[in-house]
Amino acid sequence: MIIYKSQEEIELIRQSCLIVNNAIAEIAKFMKPGISTMYLNDLADEFIKDHGAIPSFKNYNNFPYACCMSVNDAVVHGFPTNDELKEGDIVSADVGAYRMGFHGDSAYTFALEPIPAEVKRLMRVTKESLYKGIEKAVAGNRIGDIAFAIQEHTERKNGFGIVRELVGHGLGKDLHEDPQVPNYGKRGSGSKLQEGLVIAIEPMINLGKKFVFHDKDGWTVRTKDGKPSAHYEHTVCVRKEKADILSSFNGIEAAEKANQHLCSDYY
Repeated sequence: MIIYKSQEEIELIRQSCLIVNNAIAEIAKFMKPGISTMYLNDLADEFIKDHGAIPSFKNYNNFPYACCMSVNDAVVHGFPTNDELKEGDIVSADVGAYRMGFHGDSAYTFALEPIPAEVKRLMRVTKESLYKGIEKAVAGNRIGDIAFAIQEHTERKNGFGIVRELVGHGLGKDLHEDPQVPNYGKRGSGSKLQEGLVIAIEPMINLGKKFVFHDKDGWTVRTKDGKPSAHYEHTVCVRKEKADILSSFNGIEAAEKANQHLCSDYY
């Protein structure tokens, strides 16, 4: 069942998203070779709690951490670990926060310099595809229009692999609501978009093939060919003429550019 949100509810989701994005920006300040993803997870966990929210992911279906920290060939749902990050790693930080009855959800992929040109291109194209999908999140369009825009840019034009098993989703009082928002599909297909629908759009794009598998921890999704994957996510509200992006990368991108260890010249 699709649940449409009132303006008051949309603003509460926006506030939760702000905490999420500020938490990811905090991660970006400290990310460097020698730091563990567990350290970064704990930073975000503390930041979210200090700002009056609860980490959405922690204990969700028994997921044990505040953040999904997915490194290199890990697509999504990676467990934070005490392994030290190194030069050339790419790290997807996926974070959620629950405050005043509503969730916020966003993700961003970072790269520790130096990284190969092909990985920079993967990150740039994946990030571009997120905004191409958002452009289609307007009333009167359909879910398939978002999906087609992402697939057209990442797979058809640039030859990357789109993960089929994982999708975006509705968002609100529950972390995952209807409808599902895939990153591939046909124009004009799927549910019709109406004002007040809040969805998380999140392209998960592989440098190599689309095929993935679950790691032995039962959560981490990895590429079968071992090549890296990129993941960017915004929470978006459908409007009549232009989608309202409730999350923001502004603080994250500023922190990324200020951190000499992070690559920021890919976009």
